[in-house]
Amino acid sequence: MPVPAEYERASAKFYDYLVDARDTADLWSTHVTYTMTQGVFQVFRRRLSTQDAIAFANILPICLRALFVTDWNIGEEKKPFESREVMTKEVKSLRDKHNFSTETAIRDVAEALRRHVDEEAFDKLLAQLPEGAAKFWTPLPFKNDFA
Repeated sequence: MPVPAEYERASAKFYDYLVDARDTADLWSTHVTYTMTQGVFQVFRRRLSTQDAIAFANILPICLRALFVTDWNIGEEKKPFESREVMTKEVKSLRDKHNFSTETAIRDVAEALRRHVDEEAFDKLLAQLPEGAAKFWTPLPFKNDFA
């Protein structure tokens, strides 16, 4: 059996995502975009059960899937979905001295991520996750949309 294309082109597809997210957020570097994406993933992951987080990770492209589970403390207390402002501060707390995430980081990552996943499968899964999950990944500009 040949190596699945998902694995064969994983690095190129990951870089395609980073460039897309960088441009969406109007950032200057894919390095900055990497930290922003990891922060958004961690904020979202903290609001899911382990089972739901794994289901979410499984619909991501392989390298984004790896980033989603990187540095995961599965014993960490689950948090509720909060205002986008509160969750954006949480995004910015990851490596805070080297984090240049935008004020619209969650929206920027959501917008770019949707272009790199099977959007139908993505939305179907989000509908099965806890309340707030689908809204988190809605790339529309909301203010205090979880409060």
